[in-house]
Amino acid sequence: MAEKVSFEEQLEKLQTIVSQLEQGDVPLEKALAQFQDGVKLSKQLQDTLDNAEKTLTKLMDDNNQEINFDADTKEE
Repeated sequence: MAEKVSFEEQLEKLQTIVSQLEQGDVPLEKALAQFQDGVKLSKQLQDTLDNAEKTLTKLMDDNNQEINFDADTKEE
């Protein structure tokens, strides 16, 4: 069973890949593989951030119903 890697560990791995690619001394085949891994990590990190944002922008009303935090709840 694969162990779930934390957001911070994924981000650190992405930063390592970017740093290695920026140095430019990686063989082409390895650079392409790292680039693909970096793109995949970037998407996973963005998905995690998007899900966190969705979670943080919701509130519970008096009836335990979820409502959007940024929704205009004022009645005129």
